[in-house]
Amino acid sequence: MAISSLYGLIGYPLGHSFSKKYFTEKFQSLGLAHSHAYEQFPIESIDEFPGLLAQHKFTLKGLNVTIPYKQVVMPFLNKIDPAALKIGAVNTIKILPNGHIIGYNSDYWGFKNTLTSWTALAYFKSKKALVLGQGGAAKAIIVALEDLGISVVKVSRVASDDAISYEEIPGLISEIGLIVNSTPLGMYPNIDTSPALPYKLMNEQHFLYDVVYNPLETLFLKKGIASRVGGTHTGIDMLIGQADKAWEIWQS
Repeated sequence: MAISSLYGLIGYPLGHSFSKKYFTEKFQSLGLAHSHAYEQFPIESIDEFPGLLAQHKFTLKGLNVTIPYKQVVMPFLNKIDPAALKIGAVNTIKILPNGHIIGYNSDYWGFKNTLTSWTALAYFKSKKALVLGQGGAAKAIIVALEDLGISVVKVSRVASDDAISYEEIPGLISEIGLIVNSTPLGMYPNIDTSPALPYKLMNEQHFLYDVVYNPLETLFLKKGIASRVGGTHTGIDMLIGQADKAWEIWQS
């Protein structure tokens, strides 16, 4: 039987993605493999996006969006969910039967739900959180943290009006409870890279969360463990959480 419901992932490159395997297995478990499929669409430029939609006009129902298109895809959409507008990034797209495309952000839900279910939250909620990175995932994470009442300090390679540089972190480390890495540092195949942090100044008051999921235990987390931080969290639960939220959006 022909595929009537096609889903996929846009980004570039896509070698690190788990989405195709995850959704293919989901369709099999739901008994939908005969009519549903998930493919990767490694487009080198966002300008290829309209052509992709036209190519799969009758079957494409939804897309996930990853690096580097979570922000630049927004002008191509007919409508953006208010939460995604607040975040300033889209990672899930729903395509309606009339061809209209709507943008959402499921990274927010994936991160927030894993954080609220982490028992360590009680230990770092009253302290500040460092968020490393300036991409789409960072934007979703920052809004989720703020919605939980956690004060956020943004970190970038170059200091700006709303972000500090890595060189400024040592002076703030005693005020920090949570450190979230939303950069690709440490992601396969570059597993020997990690954020330039003062790991030797970390202790049991600090908790590390890495959105990277391949490998599960990144060098960032390993260095934190060596410094006896209070706890660490891998990126796999956030990844699964945002994928499940995307499926919920596509089916609503």
